[in-house]
Amino acid sequence: MHATREISRRTLLKATGAAAGAAGIATAASPSSAATGYAHPGLLHTGADLARMAAKVKAGTAPYTAGYARLTANRHAQSGWRANPQATVYRGAGSPQNYTILYNDIHSAYQNALRYHVSGDSAHADTAVAILNAWSSKLTSLQGSADRFLAAGLYGYQFANAAELVRDHADFDLGRFQHMLTEVFAPLSEDFLVHHNHAVVTNYWTNWDLTAMACVLATGIFCDDKAQVARAIDYFKHGEGLGSIRHAIPVVHDDGLGEWLEAGRDQGHALLGVGLMGTFCEMAWNQGVDLYGYDDSRFLKGAQYVAKWSLGGKVSYTANTRRKGAIGGWSGTETATAAAGVDPNMRRPIWAMIANHYTKRRGLSAPYLTQIAARTAPEGGGGDYGPNSGGYDQLGFGTLAYTRDRSTSPSASPAPSPSPSATTKGTPASPNDLAATGSADVIGWTAAAGVTAIAGGLLFLRRRDRAPRDGAE
Repeated sequence: MHATREISRRTLLKATGAAAGAAGIATAASPSSAATGYAHPGLLHTGADLARMAAKVKAGTAPYTAGYARLTANRHAQSGWRANPQATVYRGAGSPQNYTILYNDIHSAYQNALRYHVSGDSAHADTAVAILNAWSSKLTSLQGSADRFLAAGLYGYQFANAAELVRDHADFDLGRFQHMLTEVFAPLSEDFLVHHNHAVVTNYWTNWDLTAMACVLATGIFCDDKAQVARAIDYFKHGEGLGSIRHAIPVVHDDGLGEWLEAGRDQGHALLGVGLMGTFCEMAWNQGVDLYGYDDSRFLKGAQYVAKWSLGGKVSYTANTRRKGAIGGWSGTETATAAAGVDPNMRRPIWAMIANHYTKRRGLSAPYLTQIAARTAPEGGGGDYGPNSGGYDQLGFGTLAYTRDRSTSPSASPAPSPSPSATTKGTPASPNDLAATGSADVIGWTAAAGVTAIAGGLLFLRRRDRAPRDGAE
């Protein structure tokens, strides 16, 4: 068993100042990033990625063409889309919910921007810019129940990714959009990672942390805020909440698969969490930070576990009891004894990105990822997976965006610059490394958060009145 790691709530705040920056972030080759050390575009897609998509589609190469067909068929990807900005967005029971307006507009902005880069049709860029400008000129607040933190996290990282694709457009108001992200979205996400809505740190499941982490990282990169990026990356590695890597994947079993904590809850939220962690790792990778390979590729082990389980395979699960409650308030417990049931036909557009990283960039064997990515291809995006918010939790279109040719020199670390000509050669980790740690690999929890390790499982907290209702909770 690994030694217990105790982490205080000050963890998120300890990395401050530009000098502390995100270690490993390299100076990009593009003029727009030369002064900041960040590559632009450089969130989920780099300039090289966008050029690859355009070239492959123009050449009629499969499966890019099938992925692009999913994009062009989506109603959000049409240049006639008109934004409907709101001054205040509400999400959560007890409020006049209007957040569906926001996520539909965000996905239209992203899809039109992506379509522009592939097709070269400026009408799609103009549509994306019009949507983004409309929202940055009006939105001032996110309100609602605890679900407002989900809105901030999910839609903050998605907004940043849509805007990153048109940040150099002549009509895009970059400064005003950065202001909106830093004043409306990021503060809620940063506060959640520090205070967890004034609940005990484990009050909220893994995906709650991951939405906030994705927002903090994406807005930090988009706004060239090194301290913010450093905080997000430090939280991924050492955060005390359930979204940090060792809490999201608390056990690595003898078969090399990493138990995903929310597998004991349900399939939909486990898939959401894997997709969000993949998004976080991809954005970091495109700025020269390797989190995919962090802690002996722990995320690979967790993603393989969820892929096998989602395909209907049998997986081990360590029984755990979660304590629930608020700081200084009520408390209770909840026990999960086995991985929840699954629907092998459940589709989420999360797998192409993760599978291509490990099998194509790194040259590793990942059979469950390969199988589930093939089953879900070609991946669509928002609007293709149902009308509710859960169908808009990922930006999607991974078949188009992340399909890669297998590298002849697999990279074990991100390139120092994500420009097309920059490559880092290294020796990929052995597939045998997947069995590096045994099933007793259970982490302890900080006593300051009111949580302790118990034999045969983990002890958590979650607040009763924050029960999931719709989408990412």
